[in-house]
Amino acid sequence: MQVHTVTPTLRLRAIGCSILTLLGGMALSAQAQSLTELYDSARGYDASYQSARAQYDANLARAEQAKALILPSASLTAGLARTSVDITSTPPPGTPNPREYGNQSAGVNVSQPLYRPANLASYEQGKRQLLLAEEQLKVAEQDLVVRVAQAYFDVLGAQDNLSFVRAQKTAVAEQLAAAKRNFEVGTATITDTREAQARYDLVIAQEIAAENDLRVKKLALDTLSGKTGTEPLALNPQSGLPELTPTDLNPWVAQAESEHPVVRQARLALDVARLEVDKAKAGEKPTLDAYAGFSRNLNQNGTAALTSTSHVNAASAGLNFTLPLYAGGALQNRIKETLALEDKARADLDNASRTAAQATRTAFLGLQSGQGQVKALEAAEASSQSALEANQLGYQVGVRINIDVLNAQSQLYQTKASLAKARYDVLVGGLKLRQASGVLKPEDLQTVNGVLAPR
Repeated sequence: MQVHTVTPTLRLRAIGCSILTLLGGMALSAQAQSLTELYDSARGYDASYQSARAQYDANLARAEQAKALILPSASLTAGLARTSVDITSTPPPGTPNPREYGNQSAGVNVSQPLYRPANLASYEQGKRQLLLAEEQLKVAEQDLVVRVAQAYFDVLGAQDNLSFVRAQKTAVAEQLAAAKRNFEVGTATITDTREAQARYDLVIAQEIAAENDLRVKKLALDTLSGKTGTEPLALNPQSGLPELTPTDLNPWVAQAESEHPVVRQARLALDVARLEVDKAKAGEKPTLDAYAGFSRNLNQNGTAALTSTSHVNAASAGLNFTLPLYAGGALQNRIKETLALEDKARADLDNASRTAAQATRTAFLGLQSGQGQVKALEAAEASSQSALEANQLGYQVGVRINIDVLNAQSQLYQTKASLAKARYDVLVGGLKLRQASGVLKPEDLQTVNGVLAPR
């Protein structure tokens, strides 16, 4: 005689309701935030990104400093002095003649570089360094996009894992209760009960680990976004994963080799190195400056040589020409140094281009593999579901033992957890591919945000 405690259909419905309740409660929380909302919060809070912003502002000011080298300069001077002298005439006996006089002066001087090739090279360097700072900021922005997305889906993955573990605990508890009842009526051995008890204890341990993992992942997302108690929106079950376009690897690699921010930084660094060579060579060239000045002096009670008050106005204008003749070999060795540094910058550009291409290939192949894994795991989930139903039915009619059902349950929930993680990995992998090729923008989060469940 068989004891039918819980039918497979009812058990599966209870498990499904348990999973939907847990996932639905997380996704529909009143405090749930979308991916773009948490990114906007992290953009104003993350210390690493704020550091990059401050560095960009500093480089902007540095570029303006370089521009000042080719612009005119002006200065204002002023002075005030009081002098006391005691003059004794000779030959003796002389009569001391003490006297005091004052001097007030003011002047304006203006200078304009006419030919200073080193200053011009510095100005061009400043413009390149500003562009370089923009690329550095773009790298920091792309890094923030990926870090927020990774932390976001890490939380969702931990939530799903906990939900599946709890659903498995419910199923194993039902199987344990059935084994105990069947043992009591003599239709099963004590082995079935002990196997179910052992599996139940294992699931309890897995639940504790999953709860702790979720707390850690939420803490990481809170720290990144500057919010407390973050609740990410879950994936919309009705939405598919974004398609990969273009589907050919070559356009991605070509984009990375030419336009990746790191490659552009290396290209700009090479330009700066070339200009540094020009600056070094300019040390052997003459310089020419134009200058003009005006000064006014008021001598009260005269000077040391005169005894009457006087006003002196002086205006001057002219050219300053300088031609370096010999500097002990410093200029020639400076040129050698900058040429070597130019070669280094050229090698760095080659390395940056190759590294970007390799990273893009790796990200592309990883994304393709992830998409294949999603399809395979979707098929495996359906197969595991069918296998569980068959084992439960076989256990009911006595052709399967309890451990077969427990193993089938474990396989099903492991497959579900692996499938959920694979989907999240594909979403993050798409962003990483765009980052590797250098085209990632914050607006790309809108595409990922579109597959999340609405509030």
